[in-house]
Amino acid sequence: MITNDDMDAVFHALAHRTRREILDLVRDKPGQGVGELAKAFDVSRIAVMNHLSVLEKAGLLISHKDGRTRRLYLNAMPIHAIHERWVDAYSAHWAGRMSFIKDAAEQAAKSNTKPKED
Repeated sequence: MITNDDMDAVFHALAHRTRREILDLVRDKPGQGVGELAKAFDVSRIAVMNHLSVLEKAGLLISHKDGRTRRLYLNAMPIHAIHERWVDAYSAHWAGRMSFIKDAAEQAAKSNTKPKED
């Protein structure tokens, strides 16, 4: 189960546009090296490394050494865990509320419909 601290780390990591772009690039091309990834951004390699560190601490990226290259892979499990714990709970609440509103509107429409008298 994902803790509040884990969720904070994931939301913090996802709050920055560059980190979201990094995740998209790694998702689209798993196993790419850090150097290759850094070329996609108009910032220093050190800045990219700092973003990668935040993403790894949040558990969103997995890296491993392959010779002199550090290969990157997406780990979407923290996002799924947040979805299950947090998003699904709110979605269920609003789905229930929308169902109640729909039923009330249908009931009101039925009670306002009177047969025409000739």
